[in-house]
Amino acid sequence: MHVKKLFYLLFVALVLLLAACNSDSDTSGEAEGGDSSGDDGGESAGKVEIFSWWTGAGEEDGLLALIDLFEEKHPDIEVENAAVAGGAGTNAKAVLATRMQGNDPPSTFQVHGGEELNKSWVAADKMEPLNDLYEENEWMDKFPEELIDLVSQDDNIYSVPVNIHRGNVFFYNMAVFEEHGIEVPTNFDEFFEAADALQEAGVVPVALGDKESWTATQVFENILLGVLGPDDYKKLFAGEIGFDDDRVVEAAEIFGKMLDYVNEDHASRNWQDSAQLVANGEAAMINMGDWAKGYFANDLDLKTNEDFGYFPFPATDDSFTIITDTFGLPKGVENTDEVKEFLTVLGSVEGQDAFNPLKGSIPARVDADPSKYDEYGTDAMEDFKNSRLVPSLAHGSAASEGFLTKANQAVNIFVTQRDVDNLIQALTNAAGEM
Repeated sequence: MHVKKLFYLLFVALVLLLAACNSDSDTSGEAEGGDSSGDDGGESAGKVEIFSWWTGAGEEDGLLALIDLFEEKHPDIEVENAAVAGGAGTNAKAVLATRMQGNDPPSTFQVHGGEELNKSWVAADKMEPLNDLYEENEWMDKFPEELIDLVSQDDNIYSVPVNIHRGNVFFYNMAVFEEHGIEVPTNFDEFFEAADALQEAGVVPVALGDKESWTATQVFENILLGVLGPDDYKKLFAGEIGFDDDRVVEAAEIFGKMLDYVNEDHASRNWQDSAQLVANGEAAMINMGDWAKGYFANDLDLKTNEDFGYFPFPATDDSFTIITDTFGLPKGVENTDEVKEFLTVLGSVEGQDAFNPLKGSIPARVDADPSKYDEYGTDAMEDFKNSRLVPSLAHGSAASEGFLTKANQAVNIFVTQRDVDNLIQALTNAAGEM
């Protein structure tokens, strides 16, 4: 009996000790984590989940620098980097769609300004307006009006742009141009004269890697911009000009002619593979967003304006095709104050200058510090301030996802078959989904 009694007393003591530990744990949890009501779903207070597809070199570095800056300014707010890798954002967008439809939004998420934002999430009533945030931070004259229009719907602003990439740029091998006496072309006639000279010299004039069809769509949208001009380009995607317009037909014909000058193995290459042809001197130039500048400089160790140069897509010198990554405030998150603190840092000069030099993009603000950017960056910043800004079709800004899917399919077929009538008919049929 003595042994049993001793065992019983030890057992009671253990139970009391555990109860005391649990009580201490609960108390410390409230002190350290603030509101303990986060079990009700959504993001708990004191934490911000940042959802993106930035996992590659450069873009991940930029994101981490932005997070470091935010944590320095707000050490009491925990940051969860919820980046999803793969598929150039395709995987992340699929995960995001599932979460948004399941009423489980992240605190904030990466989305291209324009119709990817407006027709996917604003139209579905999934985003909170941010007019008050813009007013509090005096941002209305810090971002260009045409850029604010891209992230607005019905007089409400729904996201904060963090960066700008330009889509209507050609990058070229300077040694190849010099060796063959090629001048930078400014219009389509000069472009095809240069392409003929390069082809006769045994150099592939234009590198293309359309293993993913968006790269060919990007070339086509820039030809449309060159033929139509910025105003009518916008009207085309607003449904005010039909895809059967004679100028759209002309653009398709120019597109077919340009495809006569690309590398034969284009369908088996992605954009990086095709950019390597330019770096190696096997091809002379490539139309690619200016993330290609980062690839040339950071991955291939080429020097800007020594090894490679750049010029606006022919006939688009005064226009700037925008690809902008933005972040907003989804409806249903509980930590709105913390999210707005993050968006405030994201939209600040300091935040944009921490992120963009590493990402290889330029800031969305017009008052950022040029000294933090290389020669290409400062040139792009000047063009951004002084050019007409137009949305990119290939990157989700100019039209809905449904139209873009069909446009990519139509362009992909055209690259193979070169049938102008079929391309025009396919785009006309898809126009109802814009």
